[in-house]
Amino acid sequence: MSVELSVHRLTKVHSGQTSSALTSLNLTVRPGSCTVILGPSGSGKSTVLRLIAGLDAPTTGTICIDGVDVTEIPAEERGVGMVFQRPMLFPHMSVVDNIGFAYRAAGHKRSHAREQAHRYLELVHLGDIGDRSVSDISGGQAQRVALARSLAGSPRVLLLDEPFSALDPLLRTEMHDLVRELRTELDQTLVLVTHDQQEAAALADSVAVLIDGELQHHSDVASAYTRPSTLAVNRLMGGLNEIEGHLAGGVHRSAIGDFEVDVASGDGSAVLLLRHEMIRVVDTSEVRGVVAALRPTGFRSIADVRIGGGSVKVELPAGARTRVGEEISLEIPPQARAVVFR
Repeated sequence: MSVELSVHRLTKVHSGQTSSALTSLNLTVRPGSCTVILGPSGSGKSTVLRLIAGLDAPTTGTICIDGVDVTEIPAEERGVGMVFQRPMLFPHMSVVDNIGFAYRAAGHKRSHAREQAHRYLELVHLGDIGDRSVSDISGGQAQRVALARSLAGSPRVLLLDEPFSALDPLLRTEMHDLVRELRTELDQTLVLVTHDQQEAAALADSVAVLIDGELQHHSDVASAYTRPSTLAVNRLMGGLNEIEGHLAGGVHRSAIGDFEVDVASGDGSAVLLLRHEMIRVVDTSEVRGVVAALRPTGFRSIADVRIGGGSVKVELPAGARTRVGEEISLEIPPQARAVVFR
């Protein structure tokens, strides 16, 4: 049975510091779900995990697991597992004994510990390397072993602190596939920390964005892209278009023209956000502009399109024959538009 994890007004001021590393964080992770905490370096992401795990104590605030306040409970009694950026395996132990360490520490015989460890080795698709020294395995294998070791402790909550950031893109993709597979096999609540919005999109049920120790956004993945709460969140989610203007009566007016936006209420100075991936080049449209520049991004490219007195960045599909200086028509669907008030 998976459990709910929640933190309430969680704050951390490190010794000798005057500013908070984390400020009054309120966050709930639903049972069996994966919440990704996304933010730039130094935003307080890892601090959150260390507080949940019990490796550090909060200055103020509470941590609850399955409705029970565990803030004062020792780390080893919380039922929380953690995987770090570095595997941190025991160099003097074999792969299987690294994974079976939790059982040995609990007083089980080596034979039982190894039997259980082999089960988790199979889960991470490394069943044939149990007898190897950890010095003889690859970086990707070592991270799988570290994941299996954490899972062997049967944690109710599993914390992942940028565990895939040191891996090459192919291995990262394989680890993402593994995490999704494990989620179908095991019933655990996950919290993953990353600075990579693409990793967040690949694994998250919900995204919590931390900026300078403060929670600026929490939603499902799609809303984090298309309805960011702040400009900082928009930039972290890869947004490229921020157009200054004025909002009145649900219409944003700026140098590129007037655009209706879905906003609950409010008028005033506002920045129009347009998701570049959702804008399409069409045969005819009221929105027309001239391609001022093209920037390749692999198979696709980003076009800088001058519209009126402003510009909009548009992601072009693979094989597009658009040229600099060409006049094109754009379709900017309502779901690609959002506003952030100044």
